[in-house]
Amino acid sequence: MDPQLANFLALLVTAVANTGANRRFTFGIQGGSRVRHHFEGLIVFGIGLLLTSGALALVHRTTTPDRWAEVLTVLAANLAATAVRFLLFRLWVFRKRAPRKVPTAETDPGAETAGTPAVSTADRTTAIASTETAAS
Repeated sequence: MDPQLANFLALLVTAVANTGANRRFTFGIQGGSRVRHHFEGLIVFGIGLLLTSGALALVHRTTTPDRWAEVLTVLAANLAATAVRFLLFRLWVFRKRAPRKVPTAETDPGAETAGTPAVSTADRTTAIASTETAAS
């Protein structure tokens, strides 16, 4: 089998399972953005494929390697690609995202949420005090 095709198939077969396993066991993520994680995992797969395919192309361009030279080249490239994949998974794919902030009157005076005009804390305090006084 052609070394580039073998490299592609080996990486593709493991990419989805690897993303799923890293998602659950390495980074402890359950539920949530599964589709986004797998899409970004395929991008990470592409980067790993570029690294290993590039190493194979380089060794074939500079010499006529025997099988051991190809195996050692792919081994070294896969070690580098594994480190890159882990870093990309940690820093990009499975990063901890900051909670989305909902605009309030304090952060955005012109903000309206759910069709209700924004009310400042001072206005809320005044409204509560007025309600309590009226109820007495």
